[in-house]
Amino acid sequence: MSTVLTRRVLALVAVLLGLSVIVFALQALIPADPARAIVGASASPAVVDAKAHELGYDKPLPAQFTAFMGRMAQGDLQESLRTRNPVADDLRTFAPATLELALVSAALAAFLGVGLGMLLASGLRAAKVARLVLIGGASVPGFLVALLAILLFYSALGILPASGRVDDKFIIEDGPTRLLLVDSLIHLQPNVFFDAVKHLIMPAFTLALVPALAIARTLDSSLNQVMREDYVRTARSKGLRERTVIVRHALRNAAGPTLTMGGLQFGLLLGGIVVVEQIFAWPGLGLYLDQSIGYSDFPAITGTTILLGTAYVLVNFLVDLAQAWADPRIRAI
Repeated sequence: MSTVLTRRVLALVAVLLGLSVIVFALQALIPADPARAIVGASASPAVVDAKAHELGYDKPLPAQFTAFMGRMAQGDLQESLRTRNPVADDLRTFAPATLELALVSAALAAFLGVGLGMLLASGLRAAKVARLVLIGGASVPGFLVALLAILLFYSALGILPASGRVDDKFIIEDGPTRLLLVDSLIHLQPNVFFDAVKHLIMPAFTLALVPALAIARTLDSSLNQVMREDYVRTARSKGLRERTVIVRHALRNAAGPTLTMGGLQFGLLLGGIVVVEQIFAWPGLGLYLDQSIGYSDFPAITGTTILLGTAYVLVNFLVDLAQAWADPRIRAI
């Protein structure tokens, strides 16, 4: 297991280095002028050149890249051109909302995906209905799901809020985690907790739907293959119920491809957050990134991209370790 861990850590470092190179290359290739964005459209060329020299944008690309990697190694993401705050401070402000939404969405996707996948593999009558749901749900784009949810649960029924993390009427105490669900429980504010849950339902379900269906489809396929193995037939011959056979004997051996799909889907979930946060006015990194793009705020765009990319790489790293734990054959490679 230690060998697997070492290889995965080295691969993690290599991927993060490659991500940094790609982000820098894209920033260098974009025709927009960050110095012009800082000083304003009416500034003279001399002022623009002076600001470019101050920021180091007039240096050769190798020198810029060396300075960029040096700042990244020190955690210096420069100052946002739009908010005039250090990008690292902005990320600490907006990241908790995105983290909370991503964690709840991932947990919901895993719960729905595993449940639906086991139902599909069980062969029950309800599996036919679940298969229709699987096909229909996979055909609907996420933004349409969000808009339909708003029309139904906010406009028509009025039972769920359509924007924000919590109602403005509540006084939110600063918590140690900045995750409303956790901090509201720490500060014994059940009214804030339940209101935060209500605000999370629609955006979390919108993000979780497509990953859940992909996980269910993969788990169904893996279980169908595993259920034909000899040890499963032996378990059935002992008179065990089908649910017991699936949960105790088949599920762990079918987990490898499902874990891989879950890691890939988490990346898609992070990409979908940008759209979902705009639709539901969720005050997270997606909304911050969208506003930064409109302002050509390169430090903010770079910092947000690096943070989201790092989160995706770390999740896949944990998925690799989970696969190695679930499947001894991977540890032997």
